[in-house]
Amino acid sequence: MARVRKRGDSYQIDYFDPAGKRVRKAFAKKKDAEAELGKRVSLIAEGRYLDVKKEYKTTLKELIKKYEENFESQVSFKGWKKLCLSNFKRHFGEERLLSTIKYVDLESYRNQLRQSITRKGTVRTVAAVNREISCLHHLLRKGKEWELLEVNPFDKGKSLVMKENNQRTRYLSQEEIQKLLVASPEHLKNIIICALNTGMRRSEIFGLKWDQVRNGFIYLQKTKTNEPRQIPINDTLAELFERLKGESPGSKHVFTYKSKKPDKAIKTVSLVVNNDKSLNNVKNSFATALKNSGIDHCTLHDLRHTFASHLLMSGASIKDVQELLGHKTMQMTLRYAHLSQEHKKKAVNLLNGLTAPQKEVLSQIVTNPALNPLKTNQSLANYSKTLEPMARIELATY
Repeated sequence: MARVRKRGDSYQIDYFDPAGKRVRKAFAKKKDAEAELGKRVSLIAEGRYLDVKKEYKTTLKELIKKYEENFESQVSFKGWKKLCLSNFKRHFGEERLLSTIKYVDLESYRNQLRQSITRKGTVRTVAAVNREISCLHHLLRKGKEWELLEVNPFDKGKSLVMKENNQRTRYLSQEEIQKLLVASPEHLKNIIICALNTGMRRSEIFGLKWDQVRNGFIYLQKTKTNEPRQIPINDTLAELFERLKGESPGSKHVFTYKSKKPDKAIKTVSLVVNNDKSLNNVKNSFATALKNSGIDHCTLHDLRHTFASHLLMSGASIKDVQELLGHKTMQMTLRYAHLSQEHKKKAVNLLNGLTAPQKEVLSQIVTNPALNPLKTNQSLANYSKTLEPMARIELATY
């Protein structure tokens, strides 16, 4: 409510601007205060208020449109990021002014996401919530950088990103690997062999072309981190590639789709390689293979975990694994450095005998008074008792 009131020897105008900010200004004469207040009220009503800044007039729809124009070429944009932007428009409203989005609105949205149910009927994970909140944070941060928003509401409170428990320990043992390969159809088996011998991501495997395979290496250009990397081809993978090359001559892609082609003459159906279409989905066949092999709680990405874990257990350095996986930081690689319990037992068993008394050392201690920590009148029997907590040694031979 706009008004003019007397404050001592002056007259003060008191009103709220379009952003909800309270404005008070003093004038020497009452008529001047009334005239100025009337002018400002009229400007507000007409949407021409002089103090209206860009963020007061920019809608969420306009910001998202500009965001799409700048980031639509991102690898992740067509997938989850586009879905996130759609969720923002549905929740906040396309015509919502950016200036009216407050920190409390962001926190409420985060909490609502945490409690929402996915299309599969499961509770949304912390990681999924964090990815969507991070996308919203990036959207509003760019709005501020583009001068469409004066203050990013995320800066008004503490971080809304929740702590994740992403230390996955799932990787396949050698026995599980053999069971999975036996239960897999040929096209899936090829994918699994490639994943276990390279640690490549699913998209990297499906998009692999023959011109990337040369000179004993796989050359990856389009990666998640946008940094190229090279993966050496071991003997197992070289044998696989040689066989696939012969099965699909002229194909651009390494892993191709095989379609069924009926032969009416002999009334049979044969699988024919479609050289123009790469294999891009093994979700159903992988789920069936897991079920038939009795393997639980495993995803296709866990083959990447398996690659890293078995490399480390075989003696590879953590730095080598980092470069092969294409991680920018060592911390990311350490998430994959999960060793089996049996491997840990073998490691500590290497120290067996380290603290057990040796006969040669014991002989020197007993026969040399300078090395004997016991009094000279103490018997060998008493000395033997002091060694029993470490190891039982028969001293009769001395």
